[in-house]
Amino acid sequence: MCGRYVSASSPREIADYFGAASVAETLTEANYNVAPSVSVPVIVSNENVRHLDLMRWGLIPFWAKSASIGNKMINARVETVTEKSAFRNAVKKHRCIIPADAFYEWTAVNDPGANKPRKQPWCIRRNDGAPFAFAGMFESWIDPDGDGTPLRSCTILTGPANAAIEPIHNRMPVMVAPASWDAWLDPNDPDAQTLLDAMQQPPIELFAIHAVSSAVNNSRSSGRQLMDEAEPMTSESIATEAEQDDAAGRFL
Repeated sequence: MCGRYVSASSPREIADYFGAASVAETLTEANYNVAPSVSVPVIVSNENVRHLDLMRWGLIPFWAKSASIGNKMINARVETVTEKSAFRNAVKKHRCIIPADAFYEWTAVNDPGANKPRKQPWCIRRNDGAPFAFAGMFESWIDPDGDGTPLRSCTILTGPANAAIEPIHNRMPVMVAPASWDAWLDPNDPDAQTLLDAMQQPPIELFAIHAVSSAVNNSRSSGRQLMDEAEPMTSESIATEAEQDDAAGRFL
């Protein structure tokens, strides 16, 4: 799955890269630790013109009674997206691209002194510095108890991991190649299954992967330093850290 990512490029940089003709005035500042339920930049198409807009991450189906359901809808599995009631309308009519400068995944590292493993975060970027183009979908939802203002929300499609990501996680965001942007964004083409079948995994050479500090594990952490490379945790380094803490404690 994709549960945290980086949206650091400026609105103009994103618009230029994806050929968007307009940029929403409400776009937010750089976010190096994008978490579910926050507003994120999204590329959509209307009458063959691309636009950069802002939507809440975590899709709220149009039939939902409460926005809280969106917290469980940050990802949609490519294998079942055309069947699930929460997504099948969106994947036919409301496809989008979600730009990301990087994304995070985690591996488990055994902690000899604890009952559960620690989480080692990894930052995954493109080697060429360009943003990823995550395949996404969106919906407009109106709160039955609200003032009638639509709330637009989105989700990221995920599929099986390629050989670059598989050592870290068995799934990864589905990525749209530039040659397929127009087809994926076309709201007049309801044949989502054909589009999905034509998707190909990006080559492993595209990816640059490095360990980062566990600070990113906290969704409230922010800042460019979250992407800085760190030494990966190992069971041995955790044990050494614990021994050092014990030794220091004896002198306190």
